[in-house]
Amino acid sequence: MVVKSAIKKSDVLIEALPYIRSFRGKVVVIKYGGSSLEDDESRKNILQDIVFMSYAGMKPLLVHGGGPHINERLKEIGKKAVFVDGHRVTDKKTLSEVKKIFAGLGEKIATEIKELGGKALALSDGTDGVIKAEKLKAEQGNLGYVGKATSLDTDLINSLMEDEVIPVIAPIGKDDKGTFYNINADSVASKTAILMQAVKLVLLTNVDGVMKQDGKEPALIQSLNEAETSRLLKEGVISGGMMPKVTACLDAVKGGVNKAHIVNAKLPHALLLEMFTKRGIGTEITK
Repeated sequence: MVVKSAIKKSDVLIEALPYIRSFRGKVVVIKYGGSSLEDDESRKNILQDIVFMSYAGMKPLLVHGGGPHINERLKEIGKKAVFVDGHRVTDKKTLSEVKKIFAGLGEKIATEIKELGGKALALSDGTDGVIKAEKLKAEQGNLGYVGKATSLDTDLINSLMEDEVIPVIAPIGKDDKGTFYNINADSVASKTAILMQAVKLVLLTNVDGVMKQDGKEPALIQSLNEAETSRLLKEGVISGGMMPKVTACLDAVKGGVNKAHIVNAKLPHALLLEMFTKRGIGTEITK
């Protein structure tokens, strides 16, 4: 039994070899947030996967969110979370709390990556100016200090990656006047993947991927191309919270990223399974 188990493990490594060879030296942008970021075991699995990728010669870049943490903090100070068009309405007080939470989360993630044997640097309070942004105008109402990413300090990020440091970036940007903006993390990850010429964008979430109703049970759609994705969005098959994630993936692919993936972060070692196996476990969106 011991020998059979060892052989099985070696088969897994051999299956991963062509993917490791293909992705060596390439940038992979990973967006990580939501409830799984709060779960210690899930977070450790994901960060172990990212450290593995770094040691395998890849250049992982982590964009983190923090929605549940922000909601909890706003509740503590008596502020109600308000969303318009999927964006958090952000006044000055909310922005201040968001920056503090992101700074704390970024440092926590970077520290845990180091404890797992990797190298990391948190760029998570916006003061470093890694993300340039402009105010986002909503179709309905005023979003306050909500922006969209316009550019990225790619020189800084590339210099970190050359030293095998994993950048840990929060979706906070500022404009030329020094005004800070809260930005949707999925859109930041998509923009980052395009500007860094990433080979892959991976959005980690709390569901298995894009689902379709197949009989009584929903079924995972494992692969979609641009045209199929656009059609499913138009038909409303992709809706709700999955819409901004799929849109971010579609934008990335249109912008030159080879593949985008939506993966359930709560599955043990979800990143490695999606990156280094033929079948994968989530939904991939391709050109």
